[in-house]
Amino acid sequence: MRKMLDDSFGPPVWPEGVDLTGLEPDTAAEVHALLDMAYRGGEGMVAPFSEWWDGLRSDMEFDPALCFLASDSGGIVGVAQCWTSGFVKDLAVHPRRRGQGIAAALLLHAFAVFKERGVTAVDLKVLELNTPAVQLYLRLGMVIIP
Repeated sequence: MRKMLDDSFGPPVWPEGVDLTGLEPDTAAEVHALLDMAYRGGEGMVAPFSEWWDGLRSDMEFDPALCFLASDSGGIVGVAQCWTSGFVKDLAVHPRRRGQGIAAALLLHAFAVFKERGVTAVDLKVLELNTPAVQLYLRLGMVIIP
């Protein structure tokens, strides 16, 4: 799916008690655990931690400033890992905080950061059968592309 960044979009609205943070080496294991939990029940998987972390840091498109984390008093509850090319590689929200607007806030924040960087469109992949995700992306102004 694609979001053209010449379109207007609103600012992120963070649920009460949720703050935006960034990826740090000491939070990497918690981010990995959230991604592993999110993908375990669906289509996809995350490599074991050391392989994932080494691969992430060595990827040419990795910029730690493009890994957006949502945290509450219990830890990291959402992650949007983006590539420098304007691609959302991973988006996940902890089950205990789903349905509260965290994914939308993370994506809207990512759109704003990419727009500031001069990126014209943000893309992501989603399974057609993942109806809640597709509906969210459509609501945020994304369109389905072949």
